Amino acid sequence: MTRSGIDPIPPEISDSPRWQHSLRDAVRDVHELLEILQLDPLDANWVQPGADEFPILVPRKFISRMRKGDPNDPLLRQVLPARDELEEHLGFTKDPLQEISLAKAGFIEKYPSRALIITTSACPVHCRYCFRRHFPYETQLASQNHWAGALAALKSNTAIREVILSGGDPLSLSNRRLRELVAELETIASVTTVRIHSRFPIVLPERVDRGLLALLEQTRLKTVLVVHCNHANEIDEAVRSALQQVSATGTLLLNQSVLLRGVNDDVDCLESLSYRLFDSGVLPYYLHQLDRVAGAAHFQVEDSKALNLIADLRKRVPGYLVPKLVQEVPGELSKIPLV
Repeated sequence: MTRSGIDPIPPEISDSPRWQHSLRDAVRDVHELLEILQLDPLDANWVQPGADEFPILVPRKFISRMRKGDPNDPLLRQVLPARDELEEHLGFTKDPLQEISLAKAGFIEKYPSRALIITTSACPVHCRYCFRRHFPYETQLASQNHWAGALAALKSNTAIREVILSGGDPLSLSNRRLRELVAELETIASVTTVRIHSRFPIVLPERVDRGLLALLEQTRLKTVLVVHCNHANEIDEAVRSALQQVSATGTLLLNQSVLLRGVNDDVDCLESLSYRLFDSGVLPYYLHQLDRVAGAAHFQVEDSKALNLIADLRKRVPGYLVPKLVQEVPGELSKIPLV
């Protein structure tokens, strides 16, 4: 008997194309996005990225959750390229976590007992604060030669218990390719857990299809899905339903947010987010201080304000709904708690 009673699904019907259609139809032009939201496309605060810059990508269903006529909508601010991105700031670099020196063909070992695989460069949405917005994916994808390099590295290090699938967004892979990778991981005796970091269930909840649910349920590995949600308005009924379906497979659901100026740097926002997540079967996990990537300095929140926000949040919600406030520091063996 499977964990939630989902019947095994034949490979030929396990991949639904709906999410792929939605992704192909995503908005890739600043003027179009502004026009949809009834905002002035001539506003000098916004810029269209050049051909060699981090492009805009926003699915229309995510846009539908934004408030029309509001240039400060918290979802819009996360995805709309601002002129501020063009400014240079001391300490903000293209490789803020110094991952490029650690990556070996898309395989990264930063922490004891865990390893990270760069599965793909593709994402369902381009967040303007993304710490990998300058990452050299063209030379750092582990999918080459059917994951051979990453799998060989995992087999040679029996201390690794958990494999983290990252990207890009690993759910950009088809269910078939995910099944192939997970099947390979299942053959490595020391690996007990697969953790998937994804924005898909929040941005395009139709990605949670029968094939993905069956995959999560049928693997021998313990499954963890870490979603990335920064504001309660990102969670509508379709997102809530998708998350609850994932939870029903026995997968542990966690959320990590980034503290962003003008998006969620307010205790009311953080409180609403914690409760909305919990109602969807997700526990708040981390609240990250911004990784100092070039082009994202305008999102930075001072540590003193971040600490005050967490102190205020702790007074309002149960302890299990208070995310850990952390900062990732290159060279450290774990995230560094700030409180």
